[in-house]
Amino acid sequence: MAQKIQVAVIGLGKFGAQFAVRLAEMGHEVVGIDVDADKVKKVQQALTYVYRADAMDKEALVQVGVPDCTHALVSVGTSISASTMICMYLKELGLEHVWVKAIHADHQKLLEKIGADEVVIPEHSAARELASRMTVPGFVEYLHFGTDMAIKELTVDRWRDRTLRQLDLTNQHRIQIIARKRADSLAFNFIPEADAPLNAGDVLVAIGRAETLEEIKP
Repeated sequence: MAQKIQVAVIGLGKFGAQFAVRLAEMGHEVVGIDVDADKVKKVQQALTYVYRADAMDKEALVQVGVPDCTHALVSVGTSISASTMICMYLKELGLEHVWVKAIHADHQKLLEKIGADEVVIPEHSAARELASRMTVPGFVEYLHFGTDMAIKELTVDRWRDRTLRQLDLTNQHRIQIIARKRADSLAFNFIPEADAPLNAGDVLVAIGRAETLEEIKP
Protein backbone atom coordinates (compact mmCIF):
# COMPACT_ATOMS: atom_id res chain seq x y z
CA MET A 1 0.00 0.00 0.00
CA ALA A 2 1.08 3.58 -0.66
CA GLN A 3 2.25 5.75 2.22
CA LYS A 4 -0.57 6.70 4.56
CA ILE A 5 -1.75 10.30 4.50
CA GLN A 6 -3.81 12.46 6.83
CA VAL A 7 -6.80 13.96 5.06
CA ALA A 8 -9.43 16.48 6.17
CA VAL A 9 -12.72 16.16 4.31
CA ILE A 10 -14.86 19.24 4.79
CA GLY A 11 -18.44 18.70 3.74
CA LEU A 12 -19.93 15.22 4.14
CA GLY A 13 -22.61 15.21 1.47
CA LYS A 14 -22.68 12.36 -1.04
CA PHE A 15 -19.48 13.38 -2.80
CA GLY A 16 -17.47 14.23 0.31
CA ALA A 17 -18.74 11.26 2.34
CA GLN A 18 -17.95 8.71 -0.36
CA PHE A 19 -14.51 10.22 -0.87
CA ALA A 20 -13.83 10.13 2.88
CA VAL A 21 -15.09 6.59 3.43
CA ARG A 22 -13.11 5.27 0.47
CA LEU A 23 -9.89 6.83 1.80
CA ALA A 24 -10.55 5.34 5.23
CA GLU A 25 -11.10 1.91 3.65
CA MET A 26 -7.69 2.30 2.01
CA GLY A 27 -6.13 2.77 5.44
CA HIS A 28 -5.62 6.51 5.49
CA GLU A 29 -6.39 8.74 8.48
CA VAL A 30 -9.44 10.83 7.70
CA VAL A 31 -10.90 13.77 9.61
CA GLY A 32 -14.49 14.42 8.54
CA ILE A 33 -16.09 17.80 9.21
CA ASP A 34 -19.63 19.02 8.62
CA VAL A 35 -22.00 21.43 10.31
CA ASP A 36 -24.91 19.00 9.79
CA ALA A 37 -25.29 16.56 12.69
CA ASP A 38 -27.08 13.96 10.57
CA LYS A 39 -24.26 13.85 8.01
CA VAL A 40 -21.70 13.51 10.78
CA LYS A 41 -23.65 10.64 12.33
CA LYS A 42 -23.86 8.72 9.04
CA VAL A 43 -20.08 8.40 8.68
CA GLN A 44 -18.87 8.37 12.27
CA GLN A 45 -18.33 4.60 12.30
CA ALA A 46 -16.34 4.65 9.07
CA LEU A 47 -13.90 7.51 9.65
CA THR A 48 -10.99 8.00 12.02
CA TYR A 49 -12.38 11.24 13.43
CA VAL A 50 -15.63 13.07 12.68
CA TYR A 51 -16.57 16.50 14.00
CA ARG A 52 -19.64 18.68 13.83
CA ALA A 53 -18.09 22.07 13.20
CA ASP A 54 -18.49 25.17 11.07
CA ALA A 55 -15.54 25.20 8.66
CA MET A 56 -16.23 28.87 7.94
CA ASP A 57 -14.75 29.46 11.41
CA LYS A 58 -10.97 29.31 11.04
CA GLU A 59 -10.48 28.70 14.76
CA ALA A 60 -12.81 25.70 14.58
CA LEU A 61 -10.57 24.18 11.91
CA VAL A 62 -7.61 24.58 14.23
CA GLN A 63 -9.45 23.05 17.18
CA VAL A 64 -10.34 19.85 15.31
CA GLY A 65 -6.78 19.33 14.14
CA VAL A 66 -6.96 20.30 10.48
CA PRO A 67 -3.45 21.88 10.53
CA ASP A 68 -2.05 18.43 11.33
CA CYS A 69 -3.36 17.11 8.00
CA THR A 70 -1.36 17.18 4.80
CA HIS A 71 -4.33 16.96 2.45
CA ALA A 72 -7.87 18.33 2.38
CA LEU A 73 -10.95 18.06 0.21
CA VAL A 74 -13.53 20.85 0.40
CA SER A 75 -16.96 19.67 -0.72
CA VAL A 76 -19.52 22.10 0.67
CA GLY A 77 -22.37 21.91 -1.80
CA THR A 78 -23.33 24.87 -3.95
CA SER A 79 -21.95 27.68 -1.79
CA ILE A 80 -19.24 29.43 -3.80
CA SER A 81 -18.43 31.83 -0.98
CA ALA A 82 -18.09 29.04 1.61
CA SER A 83 -15.81 26.84 -0.48
CA THR A 84 -13.66 29.83 -1.44
CA MET A 85 -13.27 31.04 2.13
CA ILE A 86 -12.51 27.57 3.48
CA CYS A 87 -9.92 27.00 0.75
CA MET A 88 -8.21 30.25 1.73
CA TYR A 89 -8.21 29.26 5.41
CA LEU A 90 -6.68 25.87 4.63
CA LYS A 91 -3.83 27.39 2.66
CA GLU A 92 -3.24 29.92 5.45
CA LEU A 93 -3.07 27.01 7.91
CA GLY A 94 -0.31 25.47 5.82
CA LEU A 95 -1.98 22.45 4.21
CA GLU A 96 0.17 21.17 1.38
CA HIS A 97 -2.57 19.79 -0.85
CA VAL A 98 -6.02 21.38 -0.99
CA TRP A 99 -8.62 19.96 -3.36
CA VAL A 100 -11.92 21.77 -3.79
CA LYS A 101 -15.16 20.76 -5.49
CA ALA A 102 -16.38 23.45 -7.89
CA ILE A 103 -19.80 23.86 -9.44
CA HIS A 104 -18.74 25.45 -12.73
CA ALA A 105 -15.73 26.73 -14.68
CA ASP A 106 -15.82 30.29 -13.29
CA HIS A 107 -15.87 28.90 -9.75
CA GLN A 108 -12.85 26.81 -10.70
CA LYS A 109 -10.94 29.89 -11.88
CA LEU A 110 -11.66 31.70 -8.61
CA LEU A 111 -10.49 28.76 -6.51
CA GLU A 112 -7.29 28.43 -8.53
CA LYS A 113 -6.54 32.13 -8.02
CA ILE A 114 -6.69 31.79 -4.23
CA GLY A 115 -4.39 28.78 -4.18
CA ALA A 116 -6.40 25.59 -4.56
CA ASP A 117 -4.00 22.85 -5.64
CA GLU A 118 -6.66 20.87 -7.49
CA VAL A 119 -10.22 21.81 -8.45
CA VAL A 120 -12.75 19.10 -9.19
CA ILE A 121 -15.94 19.61 -11.19
CA PRO A 122 -17.77 16.32 -10.51
CA GLU A 123 -19.35 15.97 -13.96
CA HIS A 124 -15.97 16.45 -15.65
CA SER A 125 -14.31 14.06 -13.23
CA ALA A 126 -17.03 11.52 -13.88
CA ALA A 127 -16.25 11.54 -17.57
CA ARG A 128 -12.50 11.08 -16.97
CA GLU A 129 -13.12 8.34 -14.40
CA LEU A 130 -15.41 6.59 -16.81
CA ALA A 131 -12.85 6.73 -19.60
CA SER A 132 -10.22 5.09 -17.39
CA ARG A 133 -12.60 2.38 -16.17
CA MET A 134 -14.02 1.44 -19.54
CA THR A 135 -11.01 -0.74 -20.32
CA VAL A 136 -11.34 -2.69 -17.06
CA PRO A 137 -13.39 -5.92 -17.16
CA GLY A 138 -16.43 -5.81 -14.91
CA PHE A 139 -16.93 -2.07 -15.26
CA VAL A 140 -18.63 -0.67 -12.17
CA GLU A 141 -22.39 -0.70 -12.68
CA TYR A 142 -23.19 2.46 -10.77
CA LEU A 143 -20.97 5.37 -9.76
CA HIS A 144 -21.95 8.52 -7.87
CA PHE A 145 -20.34 11.90 -8.46
CA GLY A 146 -21.34 15.07 -6.72
CA THR A 147 -24.45 15.83 -4.73
CA ASP A 148 -26.94 14.23 -7.12
CA MET A 149 -25.07 13.25 -10.27
CA ALA A 150 -24.31 9.66 -11.16
CA ILE A 151 -23.20 7.34 -13.92
CA LYS A 152 -25.12 4.13 -14.47
CA GLU A 153 -25.09 1.24 -16.92
CA LEU A 154 -28.47 0.63 -18.58
CA THR A 155 -29.18 -2.67 -20.34
CA VAL A 156 -31.49 -2.28 -23.31
CA ASP A 157 -34.79 -4.18 -23.36
CA ARG A 158 -37.81 -1.97 -24.08
CA TRP A 159 -35.68 0.42 -26.12
CA ARG A 160 -34.65 -2.26 -28.64
CA ASP A 161 -35.02 -1.28 -32.33
CA ARG A 162 -35.21 2.40 -31.39
CA THR A 163 -32.44 4.95 -31.86
CA LEU A 164 -31.01 7.42 -29.38
CA ARG A 165 -32.33 10.23 -31.54
CA GLN A 166 -35.85 8.80 -31.32
CA LEU A 167 -35.58 8.32 -27.56
CA ASP A 168 -34.44 11.96 -27.12
CA LEU A 169 -33.24 11.18 -23.59
CA THR A 170 -31.54 14.52 -23.03
CA ASN A 171 -34.74 16.49 -23.52
CA GLN A 172 -37.15 13.90 -22.15
CA HIS A 173 -35.25 12.82 -19.04
CA ARG A 174 -32.23 15.15 -18.74
CA ILE A 175 -29.75 12.30 -19.06
CA GLN A 176 -26.92 11.87 -21.54
CA ILE A 177 -25.73 8.62 -23.12
CA ILE A 178 -21.94 8.76 -23.26
CA ALA A 179 -21.05 5.22 -24.30
CA ARG A 180 -22.54 2.05 -25.77
CA LYS A 181 -21.45 -1.57 -25.71
CA ARG A 182 -23.26 -3.74 -28.21
CA ALA A 183 -24.63 -7.05 -26.95
CA ASP A 184 -22.20 -8.93 -29.18
CA SER A 185 -19.14 -6.86 -28.23
CA LEU A 186 -16.76 -6.58 -25.29
CA ALA A 187 -15.77 -2.96 -25.93
CA PHE A 188 -17.52 0.31 -25.19
CA ASN A 189 -17.78 2.98 -27.88
CA PHE A 190 -17.87 6.58 -26.74
CA ILE A 191 -20.28 9.12 -28.22
CA PRO A 192 -22.53 6.48 -29.80
CA GLU A 193 -24.29 7.12 -33.10
CA ALA A 194 -27.65 8.80 -32.66
CA ASP A 195 -29.30 6.98 -35.57
CA ALA A 196 -28.06 3.42 -34.95
CA PRO A 197 -30.88 1.11 -33.77
CA LEU A 198 -30.39 -0.38 -30.32
CA ASN A 199 -30.40 -4.12 -29.74
CA ALA A 200 -31.72 -6.05 -26.77
CA GLY A 201 -28.80 -6.63 -24.41
CA ASP A 202 -26.85 -3.56 -25.48
CA VAL A 203 -25.35 -1.69 -22.54
CA LEU A 204 -25.64 2.10 -22.46
CA VAL A 205 -23.68 4.26 -20.05
CA ALA A 206 -25.70 7.27 -18.92
CA ILE A 207 -24.88 10.31 -16.83
CA GLY A 208 -27.59 12.31 -15.09
CA ARG A 209 -29.38 12.80 -11.81
CA ALA A 210 -29.22 9.68 -9.65
CA GLU A 211 -32.95 9.78 -8.94
CA THR A 212 -33.78 9.89 -12.64
CA LEU A 213 -31.38 7.07 -13.48
CA GLU A 214 -33.03 4.88 -10.84
CA GLU A 215 -36.43 5.37 -12.49
CA ILE A 216 -35.36 4.78 -16.11
CA LYS A 217 -36.56 1.46 -17.57
CA PRO A 218 -34.58 0.90 -20.79
